[in-house]
Amino acid sequence: MARVAREMVERSGINVDELLHLLVNNAAAELTTFYYYTILRVNLIGLQGEGLKEIAETARIEDRNHFEALVPRIYELGGQLPLDMRAFHDVSACPPAALPADPTDIQAMLQVLVEAERCAVRGYTHLCNLTAGKDHRTYDLSLAILNEEVEHESWFSEFLGEGPSGHFMRRGETSPFVGKFLR
Repeated sequence: MARVAREMVERSGINVDELLHLLVNNAAAELTTFYYYTILRVNLIGLQGEGLKEIAETARIEDRNHFEALVPRIYELGGQLPLDMRAFHDVSACPPAALPADPTDIQAMLQVLVEAERCAVRGYTHLCNLTAGKDHRTYDLSLAILNEEVEHESWFSEFLGEGPSGHFMRRGETSPFVGKFLR
């Protein structure tokens, strides 16, 4: 644990135990989303499904990266991940992005994908609001993840016909905002 890091966060007025609870729950959401997106991606078949596969894969890999970036901060602040994977799954900040009953229903699949991203956007916005001006490292990390989650949401919402977002699919690069936390 980085004792001074935790001390400085406490001095800023943040309840570190509450912050750790949020960070662990969001890490659980990222890892479980990575898992469920794997299942969703392999079921994206046919003409409509193939068009979504690359976007779902990018979001899937970036969610794994978000998990990897969150873990060091959790431990820096004196926290830890649950030792039981089932317990970890069950504290996820977002509901499972489970395969719809009819995996050939692309609209239902898109609804699952976009709702998972919207939950993440809400969670990281809350973390940014909680840490802004108080815990610079957690804020920077949360903001980086938020930027990528907003892009994921926009990609899926465009497929749902909710309007243009102005965001474009990344080519050859994943986690442009979170990458600095993975080095």
